[in-house]
Amino acid sequence: MSVKRIISSLWTQIYPETSQELLADFLAELDALKSTEKVAEPHWYQEAVVYSLYVDLFNKDFDGLSAKLDYIKSLGVNTLWLLPILDSPMRDAGFDIRNYDKIRHELLGLPKNHSKEEQEAVFGKFLEEAHQRGLRVIFDIALNHVSETHPWFQSAKTSEDSPYRDYFIWSKDTSLYKDARIIFKGMETSNWEPLGHWNYFHRFFNFQPDLNYRNPKVLLDMLRHFLYWQQMGVDGFRADAIPYLWKEEETDCENLPQTHLIMKFFRAVLDSVRPGSLLLAEACQQPNKVVEYLGDGDECHAAYHFPLMPMFYKAIVSQRATPIKNILDPAVTPPIPEGTQWFTFLRCHDELSLELVYVSEEDRQYIHENYCLQPEWDFRQGEGVSARLANLFQFDERKIGLAYSMMLTLPGTPVIYYGDEFGKENDQRFYEEMIELTGKNDTRFLVRGKINWTLREAQLSDPSTFQYRLFARIQKMLKLRHQAGVFGTGSMNFVDFEDNEAVLAYLRENKNHKILVLQNLSAKPQAVSLKDFGATAVDLLQDKEVGLGELTLKPFAYHWLKID
Repeated sequence: MSVKRIISSLWTQIYPETSQELLADFLAELDALKSTEKVAEPHWYQEAVVYSLYVDLFNKDFDGLSAKLDYIKSLGVNTLWLLPILDSPMRDAGFDIRNYDKIRHELLGLPKNHSKEEQEAVFGKFLEEAHQRGLRVIFDIALNHVSETHPWFQSAKTSEDSPYRDYFIWSKDTSLYKDARIIFKGMETSNWEPLGHWNYFHRFFNFQPDLNYRNPKVLLDMLRHFLYWQQMGVDGFRADAIPYLWKEEETDCENLPQTHLIMKFFRAVLDSVRPGSLLLAEACQQPNKVVEYLGDGDECHAAYHFPLMPMFYKAIVSQRATPIKNILDPAVTPPIPEGTQWFTFLRCHDELSLELVYVSEEDRQYIHENYCLQPEWDFRQGEGVSARLANLFQFDERKIGLAYSMMLTLPGTPVIYYGDEFGKENDQRFYEEMIELTGKNDTRFLVRGKINWTLREAQLSDPSTFQYRLFARIQKMLKLRHQAGVFGTGSMNFVDFEDNEAVLAYLRENKNHKILVLQNLSAKPQAVSLKDFGATAVDLLQDKEVGLGELTLKPFAYHWLKID
């Protein structure tokens, strides 16, 4: 079936009672945008290593970020994920978008009233410099909601006759959608916000009204924004908060069939113009629900594996491999379509997330008790821990390295959060400043904060520092991951050693490579017998040949053994 027919079919399924005229005009726009450029690596994201950052917090603006591209490249990553860069009042770190086709002026180094041409010159130059270094660039677009300062909402709230009134969801009856959970527990008490004689619906903060995708104009206008950035040369998009797009009475308003049709529509449109543009699903759900956002390989290209992340922490604190094995069991994490990918991380850009949507109450309590080491680290009343990676592991570089070893060798595309590569700490001052600015006690601001490059460069040039040693560990692993050629898409099979649950081991292999990964989750040495794997192997991390007889793993040690 042609792409146009796919788009038309999806339109009819989403909006069966809507005229085709709107769609016909939109398809004519697509014809004018189609690229003749061939995609050399359509599945590039399967072999990517991603570095996520806030431009302003990382190094002030795009000029500052460009100045650090060589540093990022030297770490061993090949993809940049720019956390929110679009115009915003910044009450929710930029996820409250005011204009979808405009970058925040301070990131561009331009005045507030900068022209689109000026924007394209600055951002286009940055994209060119990143691409010249072999770095792809993706960024966030929140699909579910906008800032209350967005022109659509500013118009909508002024009159019931506004052409944008139906871009949002209004009701005088706040019992509507009563089964939709409150996502920001402890910060919001309702999904309805009063405004005059009406209330508007929101799933996140009360200053972020949800978009109404029952109105087909919303879908088309949102796609026009995606297409604008695609034309600029952006390599992909992190589609934020997608499970909540469609609302239906007497449901929990999550993961509804129409939501999947909408995401398939997004994918088909982007593919019709420039195939290979990544659509990454941010869906905080159980793996069997998240897999649905990959469709049959025709929805999102990739999705975050949120439930895997807390299991890294449980495995290390319990000193048992079971949490990792259980979450990756095919009964829990189903196989994914060919050409798609999981994205993995040690903590998302917000927090060590413990949402009960995908973490059991027993696990939530266990992990929270062991890692929420200070009261102000608590997020969402126990459903998260707002702490940096180094804080969570109390600056123990062995445990941090072990966690990275697991993430970098298990299936998926790994994501590194800015500063974690050298052990950036929680930023108390930034947290307090943002509470004053936003009026919300959002503990996630602890894990953000600016990088003091004068300090960090001094630390990274001094072999005696924790920062130097940690950076060297991670840089070496990233280099070896790239050279190994098996971790992005190779098969994985767990290896057991006489019921020794303290050792997490697995074989990663494809037709060209076979690597045995051994990881001691325990604070005690662990002996393993490797005689079944041959006589010798190359220990990649130590760059030497080792005999495959009895091997004793030091506490929290990890080995990547290349087997002939």
